[in-house]
Amino acid sequence: MKEKKVEERAAAPSGEKPAPAKTEKPEKQPEAPKKAEEKPKEPEQPKRRGRPPKADKDKAATPKPEAPAQKPENAVKKEPEKKTAPTVQAAPAPKEPEKPKDAPRRGKEQIVYIKLNELHAFKNHPFEVRDDEEMRAMVSSVKDKGVTQPAIVRPREDGGYEIVSGHRRQKASELAGYADMPCIVRNLTDDEAITQMVEDNLNQREEILPSERAKALKMQLEAIKHQGSRTSGQIDPKDAGKRSNEIVAERNKMAVKQVQRYIRLNELVPDLMKLMDEKKLGFTTAVELSYIGKKNQNYIAVAIDSQQSSPSQAQAKRMRELDEKKLLNGDVIDGIMMEDKKEVDKVILTGAELSKYFGKETTPREMKDQIIKLLDDWKGQQKEHEKPEKKTEQEK
Repeated sequence: MKEKKVEERAAAPSGEKPAPAKTEKPEKQPEAPKKAEEKPKEPEQPKRRGRPPKADKDKAATPKPEAPAQKPENAVKKEPEKKTAPTVQAAPAPKEPEKPKDAPRRGKEQIVYIKLNELHAFKNHPFEVRDDEEMRAMVSSVKDKGVTQPAIVRPREDGGYEIVSGHRRQKASELAGYADMPCIVRNLTDDEAITQMVEDNLNQREEILPSERAKALKMQLEAIKHQGSRTSGQIDPKDAGKRSNEIVAERNKMAVKQVQRYIRLNELVPDLMKLMDEKKLGFTTAVELSYIGKKNQNYIAVAIDSQQSSPSQAQAKRMRELDEKKLLNGDVIDGIMMEDKKEVDKVILTGAELSKYFGKETTPREMKDQIIKLLDDWKGQQKEHEKPEKKTEQEK
C-alpha cells in the first residue's frame, strides 16, 4: 500500500495521469448507486414458485367481481324467452277459423227433382205429420216460393227413395198441388239415416210431442250404440270415450238425466202416453208411472179417465213402491187416486198457447178473468152430473 501511495505521489507532477485518476474516483462513486438501483430490479426477474407476491394477490383479487357479473347475463337470457312465447301462441290463432269452412261439405251433391209418388216415409218414423196451423203456413209458403230447402233421401232396395228429412215438405208439396220436389240423394246406412233424421227433426220442428221426442231419442241412442259396437271407425273422433247417452245429450243440447227420462217414457202404455201428450198427465209423474207394470198402468189410465184427475208425483211414487212389492192392484189405485192431494200442482200456460184462444189485443188480466169464469161454469156442470149418481147410491 505504501508503494502505491509513493507511486501516486510520483505520478502527480507529471500532469498527465492525475486527470484520469480524478475521473476514475468519481466514476467509481456513481457506480455504487447504479448497482444499488439494479439490485431491486434483480428480485423482480427471478420467478417464484411458492406463494405469489402481494402484487399478484391484488391482481388475483380483481377478477373476482367478474363472477357476479355473469348473473345478470343469465337474467337477460330468460327475458327474451318470455317475449318469444306469446309470438308462438298467437301464430295459430288466425288459422283456427279457417278449418271449419270446409267441414260442412261432404262432396259435390246435386239437387234433383223426384216425383212425390216415388218418395216413401222413413221406417218407424217417430214424428207425426199433422194438419195444423204450422202445416197450413208451410203450404202457403210452398205455393209462393216453392220448397226452398231440399229434402234428404236415400235409395230403397225395393225402388224409389226413403225420406230421411222432409216429410212435412213432401206433404206441403202435395197439398200445394205439385208433382215433385227438390231432393238430395245420399247413400246412408241405417244408423246414419236414423241419427240425421232425429237431429234434423228435433232442430227444425217447432212443436214436438213428448212421445215423439221420447221415441226419437231412443232410436238415436240405439243407432249410436250400434255404431260404437262396430270396428269400422264410423264414430266421430270427438265422441270417442263418451257414453252413448252423453253423445245424445250433447247433440240435442240436453242434460243427460233429461235424455234418460225421455227415453224412459217409452215404457208407458199407449193410453198413458196419449194422456201425457194431451197434457193431462205431468212429465215427472209419467216418468214415475213408467216403472209400474203394464197391467197396473192400464188400471191407472182407466182411473184417470173416470175420475178426470191425474195422480200427483207423490201418489205416483207410492204406486211405484207398491208395485215393486206386488201390492198394487185396481182397488188400491182407486183408493190412492181418491185421496186429496196435499201438494199443489203448478200449471203454466205460455203466451203462445193462450194466443190460440184469445186475440192479440187481450190483456193478461182479461185472459185470467175469462179462464176463471170458464172454470166456474165447468165446475157447476160437474156438480150437476154428480147429484143423480149420489141418489142412485142411496137407493141401492
